[in-house]
Amino acid sequence: MTSIAATEVNTQQTANDEAECISLADIAKAHGVRFLLATFVDMTGKPCAKLVPVEAADELESGAMGFAGYAAGLIGQKPQDSDLIAVPDLASFTPVPFIKEGLAIIHCDPYVDGKPWPYAPRVVLKNTLERLSRMGMQAKVGAEVEYFLVNKNVDGTVSTADTLDDSPRPCYDARGVTRMYDHLTSVSEAMNALGWGNYANDHEDAAGQFEQNFNFDHALTTADRVVSLRYILNILAEQRGMTATFMPKPFTDRTGTGLHFHLSLWSGEEALFPGDDGSRGLGLSQLAYSFVGGILEHAPALQAFLAPTVNSYKRSGATTSNSGATWSPRKASFGGNDRTHMIRVPDGKRIELRSGDGSANPYLAIATAIEAGLDGVENGIDPGSPSGPGEAREDAHLLPPTLLHAVEALRRDQVILSSLSGDVKIGNYYADAKEEEFLSWHNQVSDWEIRNYLTSI
Repeated sequence: MTSIAATEVNTQQTANDEAECISLADIAKAHGVRFLLATFVDMTGKPCAKLVPVEAADELESGAMGFAGYAAGLIGQKPQDSDLIAVPDLASFTPVPFIKEGLAIIHCDPYVDGKPWPYAPRVVLKNTLERLSRMGMQAKVGAEVEYFLVNKNVDGTVSTADTLDDSPRPCYDARGVTRMYDHLTSVSEAMNALGWGNYANDHEDAAGQFEQNFNFDHALTTADRVVSLRYILNILAEQRGMTATFMPKPFTDRTGTGLHFHLSLWSGEEALFPGDDGSRGLGLSQLAYSFVGGILEHAPALQAFLAPTVNSYKRSGATTSNSGATWSPRKASFGGNDRTHMIRVPDGKRIELRSGDGSANPYLAIATAIEAGLDGVENGIDPGSPSGPGEAREDAHLLPPTLLHAVEALRRDQVILSSLSGDVKIGNYYADAKEEEFLSWHNQVSDWEIRNYLTSI
């Protein structure tokens, strides 16, 4: 998160394209694109798309591409409801010739009956950013996308794609990176071709786990890029006979997969987080501390969006891993350059929110985190003194131990429950779906139960 020069070049190029090309069809033809992947995600983060030939780009742009919303997934629709209409955002146009020659992704905002659909995650985030704009601020976000490269075995299990990657402490291993050179460099070159500014590619803490970083940008742009990058990683891994998974905890004995967000507020070109904080020593402004206070105050409810699956809590509830650390906070604490806290402050320019995992929907995670932070700003919530290294204050909230606990925390928290497009009905819809997900898992008899209970009496 040190430079946005590369992304500014890409943004400027898009702006130039739009100035010269008056339609989506013209933009696509100028880039040699023959097909458009018109994309949106449901509330789980699943990418939904139609493959649209450039000859039908005008129809897509005019709002003629309908989706059966109930069939698409968790997005607030019933079978009898009107179609979701995918309205493309031209600024998100992303050519992906490294996937297929002549293909581009374009992110869309779902509309229903002529209005933005408030359940759609991209619309949720845009509504939050509009509220932030009315307050004279913008949010910039960086994202750390971690993932595993695995093989799916015939018996239903998964194993590390690189069979030589079996060390209990493989983080930053040069040999592991070199063995995956072709995959990592193809992803890096793709990000740089798109102007995202890839600046590092490394082996993470667990065998088979990697992270590839890109520069921060405006919140909506970063959320779009997380969705695009997951798609790119999936397809490029498949082309090499592997599976890229963002599952929070695919292996019991290994570190899980996080999705960390670096957040900052701005007013135009002025960064609002740096400041003279007196005795607290982290170089943040009072506004930044109030923002932190809001996130910590609402942390239990936020976990329903930052860690939104049953499997998420196998990661956050782990006591150790092969490497000796889980890198997953269990309390809502904040501190300096210390990766044991929910909120790490690496410098006075930003905060790092570390409790999210690979299953998080980036639009909903960013939107709800901003809403929590804004509640802190509006109500002057004081986060107190920073916690020391490896410690958490006694009064820090415990993070939920299961998805059901997170849902219960969400239902008790009216600020976060009503933060999705400002409508508590949407929050309740999401909470009900997540409770049903937990109970669906809970109703399955596991191998662990057979081993422990079959002959125990």
